Amino acid sequence: MVFGRSGGARRGRVNGGAGRVRAAALALAFATIAASALPAAARSFENFESGQVRPLALTPDGTTLLAVNTPDGRLEVLSLRTGLPVPVASVPVGLEPVAVAVRGDGEAWVVNHLSDSVSIVDLASSPPRVVRTLLVGDEPRDVVFAGPGRSRAFVTAAHRGQNRPGDSQLTTPGVGRADVWVFDAAQPGAALGGTPITILNLFGDTPRALAASPDGASVYAAVFHSGNRTTTVTEGAVCNGGASAGPCNVFGTTMPGGLPAPNTNWSSVPGPETGLIVRFDGTSSKWKDPLGRDWSPAVRFSLPDLDVFRIDANAAVPVQTASWASVGTILFDLAVNPKSGRVYATNTEARNEVRFEGPGGFLGSSTVRGHLHEARITVLDGADVRTRRLNKHVDYSVVPSPAGTKQRSLATPLGMAVSSDGERLWVAAFGSSKVGAFSTAELESDGFVPDEADHVVVSGGGPTGLVLDEARGRLYVATRFDDGLSTIDLATNLEIDHRLLHDPEPSSVVDGRPFLYDAAASSSNAEASCSSCHVFGDLDSLAWDLGDPWGDVLNNPNPIEFNVGQDPDFHPLKGPMTTQSLRGMANQGPMHWRGDRTGGNDPGGDARDEKQAFMKFAPAFEGLLGRSAPLGEEEMSAFADFVLSVRHPPNPNRRLDNGLTLAQQRARSFYFDVVSDTVRTCNGCHVLDPSKGFFGSDGDTTFENETQMFKVAHLRNAYTKVGMFGMPQVDFVLPGNNGSRGPQVRGFGFLHDGSIDTVFRFLSASVFNVTTQQKLDLEQFVLAFDSDMA
Repeated sequence: MVFGRSGGARRGRVNGGAGRVRAAALALAFATIAASALPAAARSFENFESGQVRPLALTPDGTTLLAVNTPDGRLEVLSLRTGLPVPVASVPVGLEPVAVAVRGDGEAWVVNHLSDSVSIVDLASSPPRVVRTLLVGDEPRDVVFAGPGRSRAFVTAAHRGQNRPGDSQLTTPGVGRADVWVFDAAQPGAALGGTPITILNLFGDTPRALAASPDGASVYAAVFHSGNRTTTVTEGAVCNGGASAGPCNVFGTTMPGGLPAPNTNWSSVPGPETGLIVRFDGTSSKWKDPLGRDWSPAVRFSLPDLDVFRIDANAAVPVQTASWASVGTILFDLAVNPKSGRVYATNTEARNEVRFEGPGGFLGSSTVRGHLHEARITVLDGADVRTRRLNKHVDYSVVPSPAGTKQRSLATPLGMAVSSDGERLWVAAFGSSKVGAFSTAELESDGFVPDEADHVVVSGGGPTGLVLDEARGRLYVATRFDDGLSTIDLATNLEIDHRLLHDPEPSSVVDGRPFLYDAAASSSNAEASCSSCHVFGDLDSLAWDLGDPWGDVLNNPNPIEFNVGQDPDFHPLKGPMTTQSLRGMANQGPMHWRGDRTGGNDPGGDARDEKQAFMKFAPAFEGLLGRSAPLGEEEMSAFADFVLSVRHPPNPNRRLDNGLTLAQQRARSFYFDVVSDTVRTCNGCHVLDPSKGFFGSDGDTTFENETQMFKVAHLRNAYTKVGMFGMPQVDFVLPGNNGSRGPQVRGFGFLHDGSIDTVFRFLSASVFNVTTQQKLDLEQFVLAFDSDMA
């Protein structure tokens, strides 16, 4: 468990009288801290980099502003009676609060992202305090009130975790991974952690934002990592040679010729055989590559790509009534126009089916340089889904962008606010440190013209959420870069006040954070940043083919465990690779799936030094984001210090006492004691040694029975990759269920390219000597694998 200043703990956050009872009941769990709970040297602050969702709320009487203090685990209460926010109370809540909503004038509900809980705060008591704690599913993100008299609370959470009743269905195909918990707000249940009216399961991969209709009859829920109908055709199903080779027969099925050109680098060195990213065409129900070729026989599932759901909040038991597809790839926030009822969704749309970084052009090669994720607001009007690019002034064919381009851009749109007359919309552009203003009519018709005059720069940087105070003509803005709060005067369109909340973060975290998110500093068109793919320091649940045909073959200096005659060097054409989390990179040695970001090639460099490895990402600012030049060494050093502080959360599938089920215990014994691949135990490669910071990997490279050599992957976040089921028969995996599995919520699973659908399938590789029961047990163990903290 992890305890902060507020005394809270993840997976069992306690507050108030009921919380104290729970604390006593879980005394053993709190006392039993596994070796993985702390690193060798105790830390004073743990950086989880949780993304704020609804950080601000205004009481109905307009006298009080509430702000979540995410790094300090508190709800800050500020009086508005003097005209500007004045702090009056600070209430300890759970770990990493990310959202707050007000019920009446006297009660606030705070969503604690890492405590898997909701803290109910009595604002009328002196001082304000938590009076009840509700336990919900894993990593909750948002809360709204709706239903009859707005008497019901709706909370989003992932479909897993210790608090969720029943089977979390981690090995069940065709199951939604997004839940909405519904409580009677006045009587949330007599049980210790509350009793929901229902838990709605939505067919998406992890939920985030909520919004209610003006009359409270409908609630809208958005999937966070909703995807974009792309997947990887596994390497074993892609024909050898280039597209010009023509169709070939793969396991009895006619497939297109292999990868689109180019298949060599500029010096004619052939690239390795790799997989290929394809997109599901919802019209034809076929899986197609960028050349329009049909790869459907190689994919054994479909992706409906449902992004936003409508819930009947007034029903005796709330139920889903509608859904919208293709709203965006990463959805951040929802807002409803109070007059028209139209729904707005801030999002980014990924272009991961486009191959390569770098300048492009070699043998007609494509590139995503400066054009990775498009920043958008999507308008839902009845059945219509109308996407609106916020940066339609950007000419992506010109890199670096011309002078004046970035000043008009808005990056990473998060929170929104809509005026009571429905005519104006404001959006927090997190990656631009601005607030953008729009006419809703122009936004809906796509008639707006991007204009710097419609933007307000907020000091502190990184705006995440907005609250509109029309009575005072003010807009309040939460700024995450500095854990602050800005006030904008809407009459002058100027920031008139900025104040800091208490921030326990060290200066290395605060100073380094902007390098991850600031699109204006990262790119020439100011639309994309590292966080476009590494969303809030994590991942985007996609694969990208970011090779560069103009690159050279590089020597691999990294420590190699096994090599059976394979060329270990790094070819610049590497094929699809899933986005890796920036969490937990300390103690992991060289970076990227192949370890091709390494300090080992520097004179006197150390291949195991993580900071040296991270410094090797500097060229990506130019070759991928489209900046005119890489970041400087001092800037990269500050960026590295920040990134290496970000941690993985505890595994939500582990029991609160950190114990294992019988199946997991059997698997753990097998993992450490039984030779499973004729050479070593599982632990022989996937090293689990919390005392050294190893959670499935010690940073070494090994032969992986593929056409390239890879670092041994860590296993801490395998549980986040559940949701893709269905795979064709390939030569390196034993036959199994290779038929179509129907609609799924994810297009990418396990392995470096996301082409393996389940851990069970991976363990069916011909190299392993394991029984069916052992594979089932090992899958359960991997999905509950040790993390940085118990």
